[in-house]
Amino acid sequence: MKKFSKSFKALWLGEIVSEFGGAAGGIINGLLLYELTGSKEWVGVLWLVYFIPSLILQGISAPFLNHVVKEKMLRNIQLIRAGAYIVPLIGYLIGSDVGIILGLVVLQCLLGLVQPIYASLSFSLLPEICKKEELVAANGLLDGTIRLMSFIAPGATSLLLLVSPMHFIYGFSSAMFFLSYLALSRIPHSSKERVATWTKKFWWAEMKEGYRTFFKYPHLLRLTILSSIVQFAVGATMVINVPFIRGDLGGNYWEYAVFSGAFPIGYAIGTVLLTKLPKTYQTMYLGLIGGGLSFVLLFFVHEVPLAWICELAGGILFPLFNSQSAALFQREAPRDRLTQLSAVRLLFLRVTMPLGILFASTTFFDLSTRQTYTIIGMVILLPGLYYFLVSLSQPEKNILKNKKSMIP
Repeated sequence: MKKFSKSFKALWLGEIVSEFGGAAGGIINGLLLYELTGSKEWVGVLWLVYFIPSLILQGISAPFLNHVVKEKMLRNIQLIRAGAYIVPLIGYLIGSDVGIILGLVVLQCLLGLVQPIYASLSFSLLPEICKKEELVAANGLLDGTIRLMSFIAPGATSLLLLVSPMHFIYGFSSAMFFLSYLALSRIPHSSKERVATWTKKFWWAEMKEGYRTFFKYPHLLRLTILSSIVQFAVGATMVINVPFIRGDLGGNYWEYAVFSGAFPIGYAIGTVLLTKLPKTYQTMYLGLIGGGLSFVLLFFVHEVPLAWICELAGGILFPLFNSQSAALFQREAPRDRLTQLSAVRLLFLRVTMPLGILFASTTFFDLSTRQTYTIIGMVILLPGLYYFLVSLSQPEKNILKNKKSMIP
């Protein structure tokens, strides 16, 4: 951490507390709604309220994101989130179940609207607060932190529920986002001088220009598609992990909990490992190959501990691809369009996860959980293997030091 700038440390600290608060609040949302309604359909509706506005805004917000001060907007979003978590608590304090449900709907809608903006802006801010040679490590640290919080937050929330009513977790989440706001306030407005004057173009023309620019860079498109395939697999595993451990392998609840925690723990290990490895195309594609293979191997697993090992291995290997591909995108994208192109990239990633959920949950293909793991693993492994072999035939320098290097 010593090598990073104060601005990055502030962003990282803001990510830690906000991710923890968001994960804690997210756990309570489903529990509280199910307790009030007893309906899994209502829980599904709550997630749709989050995803649909989020995806719509993700698709249309790109033209505007080049024309905001990133640091200021990030802080404002954290204040919005802090306020949003108070809304369900107000419904509880006035003693109205309807008020609580409406508060949850408002909360999810607001979170869905601001999440794509926050993610796009923080992604595009990194090249401005980090040196080029630090981008891989910075992306890995942020990504690893988010994964680790997704592992720590459920256990910590369980402990909080022992000493606090469920509803007051929203107050805790709100406080976490306010602390994130304070941390982000330490980032100076370095992007202020680079904020362009709004061109007054018709919005549709400006949005088309952003997408047109994105498709002019085939290497950026290729990186985005590969990352989207990984997100597709993540969406599919959200559906099949429980039936695989509890059904196919006959595991207990605690064994599933260990399986769920193996990937984020492995991801944190992989982030550290990445700092010790050469930053080359070969290591990047080996991460993709190894991550895909970890899914394929689950087809042959018949013991829960072996499933833990596969999940841990996938967590260790995927950062080798994710962090380096993100750094390449940040380096190679035109700086004056980076925020806009980041929004387009994130749209690809966010759309493919629900597609993975749909693929794994539909009965049309009549696939077993093992067959599903094999398919999503091969979809990741084969492109990774192809580009790895191509990269071997085209020797490159370190991907962060070769300004003109292109993904083969």
